Amino acid sequence: MTVLVLLGAPGAGKGTQAKFLEEQLGIPHLASGDLLRAAVGARTPVGVEADRFMSRGQLVPDATMIRLFLDRLAQPDAAGGAILDGFPRTRPQAEALDEALAERGARVDRALLIDVPIEDLVQRAAGRRICQASGHVYHLVANPPKVPGVCDIDGTPLIQREDDREETVRARMNQQLGALRDVVGFYRSKDILKTVDGRQPIAAVGESLLAAVDPAGAA
Repeated sequence: MTVLVLLGAPGAGKGTQAKFLEEQLGIPHLASGDLLRAAVGARTPVGVEADRFMSRGQLVPDATMIRLFLDRLAQPDAAGGAILDGFPRTRPQAEALDEALAERGARVDRALLIDVPIEDLVQRAAGRRICQASGHVYHLVANPPKVPGVCDIDGTPLIQREDDREETVRARMNQQLGALRDVVGFYRSKDILKTVDGRQPIAAVGESLLAAVDPAGAA
C-alpha cells in the first residue's frame, strides 16, 4: 500500500494534480470534504458521528476524521494505496494519522508539497471573475473574457466574489499557512517530504509530482 499526502495552500492546484496522480498511479484520490459528504449521506457510523458535529457548526474531531480515512483505505479499490487530500491539516493530525496507520502496518510513504509563493496565490484568486447568470469562471490573466467584464457565453456582467477580493484572500492565506508549515515541517523531519514548484505549467507540475513519488520510474 502506497499512502501519499498531497499538501499545498488554497489555490496551489491540489485538486487538478490529485486527479492526474490518481489516473497515473491507479490509486484513489481521497478528499476530506468528499469523504465527509459521502459518509454523512450514507449514514455510516462514522458519518453519523461526524454529522453530530457538522450540524452544530463544529469542527469534526481528529479521531473521527482519521476513522473516516481508515475506513476508506479499507475499501478494495484502495488496496494499493491512496492520495490523501485535505487531511492532515495540522501537526497533531499528522502525528495521529501516523500512529493509526502504524497500527494497521501501513504508513505515509510520501508527502508532496505543491509550493507556490503567497503573492502568486493571492493574484490567482484575486484575478478570478464569475459570470452572474450561469457561474462561468474567468481569470483576468490566465483565462480572460474576449470583452473585458463580459461573459463570452451569455453576455452578462462578470463579478468578483467577496471571497476572491485581495484583502479577503490574503487574510485567509495567512490564517491557513501557519498550520500548513507545521505539517510540512513534520513530514520534512521524517525525510519523506518532496517539494514541487507549483509555478510551473500544470503538466510540468504533474510530471514533477510523479517523479517525486517514483524517481526510478521517471528516469
